[in-house]
Amino acid sequence: MFTSVRLAYCFSVIVIVAGHVQQTPGKQINRGKNFFGLFGNKPPQTDDPPEKCFCSCGVRNEESRIVGGQTTQMNEFPWMARLSYLNKFYCGGTLINDRYVLTAAHCVKGFMWFMIRVTFGEHDRCDEKTKPASMFVTRALSGDFSFLNFDNDIALLRMNERVPLTNTIRPICLPTVTDNDYVGTKAIAAGWGTLHEDGKPSCLLQEVEVPVMSLTDCRNMSYNPRMISDNMLCAGYREGMRDSCQGDSGGPLVAEREDKRYELIGVVSWGNGCARAGYPGVYTRITRYLDWILKNSIEGCFCED
Repeated sequence: MFTSVRLAYCFSVIVIVAGHVQQTPGKQINRGKNFFGLFGNKPPQTDDPPEKCFCSCGVRNEESRIVGGQTTQMNEFPWMARLSYLNKFYCGGTLINDRYVLTAAHCVKGFMWFMIRVTFGEHDRCDEKTKPASMFVTRALSGDFSFLNFDNDIALLRMNERVPLTNTIRPICLPTVTDNDYVGTKAIAAGWGTLHEDGKPSCLLQEVEVPVMSLTDCRNMSYNPRMISDNMLCAGYREGMRDSCQGDSGGPLVAEREDKRYELIGVVSWGNGCARAGYPGVYTRITRYLDWILKNSIEGCFCED
């Protein structure tokens, strides 16, 4: 069975081979010296966050192509981040505070993290006239991830400087209830990925609404049940038609809360093709990693409001 990760490109210089590097949860990935000796970037010293962050998380800018989706409004999802490697877009990410972006581990493992560039506040990634905020990664952390089963497909990227928070650049909220399974929730995935399987990445940011299904229902569909771990979340329709796709990897799956703000419930991870009947999109379940996220991004300033 063909299982697709949702990277936009493959790079010949990137080593993506499962099992070459043993990692433990929270262990820093520091490959600069491995590739370039003393010329590799070194992780910065930890700095303390400001006492208070005067910002609001999870606020969608509704005023201001994912398969079966639609183009978003300008800066509608201000937490969206675009990852580039060798000046080519390849993954998405989500801003969670003024220092850290959350993405998929398969968007990091095997990559030289100091060559990853992260862009914020962008809508049309092909518009060279715009000058969105752009930063480099100074540290990447992931847990016990393997390309063999895609379990624990989550990673944190530390920016080289604090991200300026504005109306067009704003973090997503993290869940506060750890036992919420979100079954039946109409969630939204967003990204610049392809509009159909094996297509070309979109220039304009796309969004698609997909319902979250139970793990039991997901395991009873066309996937091998053993492929769907408790750390995963499935969202989509039995008949397919709407889904995230190649290039959407690492991007957010969000859900609206009662207070009308949005919280991050999943990270785009993998699937069998795109929008195929019986194969919903598979996401990393954020509630399984809240302690790990907060512990490893503590020097970032989370919005209090």
